[in-house]
Amino acid sequence: MKLYLSSINFAKKMSLLFEDICLQYPEKVSELAFLTRAFLFKHLPNVAEITDDTANFIGYGFGSRYKDILVTMIFSKKGLKLGFNKGASFPDPDKLLKGSGKVHKYAELRSADDLSNPALLKLLNEALRAYREQNNK
Repeated sequence: MKLYLSSINFAKKMSLLFEDICLQYPEKVSELAFLTRAFLFKHLPNVAEITDDTANFIGYGFGSRYKDILVTMIFSKKGLKLGFNKGASFPDPDKLLKGSGKVHKYAELRSADDLSNPALLKLLNEALRAYREQNNK
């Protein structure tokens, strides 16, 4: 499978690449990040990969502005968080979303098995629906 992506940097300078950010974390986390990236590219065709040098996170969306981001990959030493823009308003019957934010919520990813949870794909589809609704006004 070929991955076509564009990397956009918010700071408008030489950005860290996905791989550069991954190298800062344990191998288990890096491997999970690569799998999560493939999951996002599979389910969000033509999505742009956006790196933020100041926060070492990676966003996925359809433009170069923060409001164009659907999800973010947030790294930690123990795993990843998949952050959802506007996630606080998403239906979440499986209670995957965490965080106290009024807009942004996240799902914790500890292993590749988490990516096969149908509830995670439902949240991703909800993020895409919310983005399209916001941008079709």
